[in-house]
Amino acid sequence: MIKTQSLSHFYNDSNEIHFLDLEIKDNTQFLLLGESGSGKTTLLHLLGGLLTAQMGTIEVNGSDLTKLSESELDRFRGTQYGFIFQRNHLIQTLTVERNLLLAPFLAGLKQDSNRIDEVLEQLGIADKKYSKIHELSLGQAQRVAIARAVLNKPAIILADEPTSALDDKNCERVSDLLLTVAKQNQATLVIATHDQRLKSKITNLIQL
Repeated sequence: MIKTQSLSHFYNDSNEIHFLDLEIKDNTQFLLLGESGSGKTTLLHLLGGLLTAQMGTIEVNGSDLTKLSESELDRFRGTQYGFIFQRNHLIQTLTVERNLLLAPFLAGLKQDSNRIDEVLEQLGIADKKYSKIHELSLGQAQRVAIARAVLNKPAIILADEPTSALDDKNCERVSDLLLTVAKQNQATLVIATHDQRLKSKITNLIQL
């Protein structure tokens, strides 16, 4: 469960963002909606421990992120979260397999080739295992980013504008994949987006 209370973040003295208290239950799916500049990405990064909250608390599965040290937070992120961003942040000159092997390595977990095969098969890109990222289409690369996010079987998947750069066909495909892999892994899914196409897929809304 994710629970926030009295959460706010300061970018500078004149730009302070306050957020409503949230309670997101396990194994649920939410859209985080709002206009550009409303704080969607800020809130998503706070929930994922990628930003430090200046005020308030963020409780995730019984742990208060605001009280964890940097090293504790690193370990917590590596084992509890999967992140998907608008830009996939994959290493273009490495193969799909080598990109995915980095996920457990950086989290201090065992690298499992069978798990990589399982996830790639699940996402329909098993034949791209030895392809380099720059050889893939945009939609295929986004699937690799999803594979990386779910590889460690996280409790929470946070996605920031994962479909905004995609056409309708790939938007449909990626959103369906996100929902499918989240449910199969019994993970909580929170998507920050202004993409109105996703509202037909996920009915739980957080409006900023």
